[in-house]
Amino acid sequence: MSERTGAGGRCYEDFAVGMVIRHPLGRTVTATDNAWFTLLTVNTNPIHFDAHYAAQTEFGKPLVNSTFTLALVTGLSVADVSQYGVNLGWDEIRMPAPVFEGDTIYAQSEVLSARESKSRPNMGLVEIKTTGFKQDGTIVMEFRRTILVYKRGHAPRAPVPVAKK
Repeated sequence: MSERTGAGGRCYEDFAVGMVIRHPLGRTVTATDNAWFTLLTVNTNPIHFDAHYAAQTEFGKPLVNSTFTLALVTGLSVADVSQYGVNLGWDEIRMPAPVFEGDTIYAQSEVLSARESKSRPNMGLVEIKTTGFKQDGTIVMEFRRTILVYKRGHAPRAPVPVAKK
C-alpha cells in the first residue's frame, strides 16, 4: 500500500516557462471575512464595513478590502506554486474589477521565467503571473510574483505525525 502525505507542491525543476497552472480551489468571500480583515488591518475606509456609506457610492454596496483579495489570490496559489519556496515580492498588482461579499474567487498562474539562483545553489528563482477571477470569469486581480523555490531533494521536510494503534 502506498502512502500520501497531502499536497505535493512543486520544486524548482517542476516549473517550465509558459506553463499555466489552474489552481483547483475557489473561495467564497463572506461579510465576516471582509469586516474582520478590514478591522484587523486598521483600514478605516468605510466603503469596506459601513453598508449605509457604501450604498451612496457608485458600487452601491461594500467593497471587499483589496489587500484581502491579494492575500486570498496568493493563498489559492500556494499549494501549486510556493509551497516549497519563499516569496520575494509582488509587482504590477492590478485590480480591474471590484470584489463584493458573496463572490467566489478562483486563480490561475503562468510561469514567466525560471533560473537557478546564483547565490543559493539549492534553489531557483521563478517568476509567475497570477490572475484572480470571479465565478463568472471576470478578472478581479492580476500580479507578478517572484519566488525563491527549493530544488528537488533540498526542501525542508515538515514532520508528519503517525497515528498510534
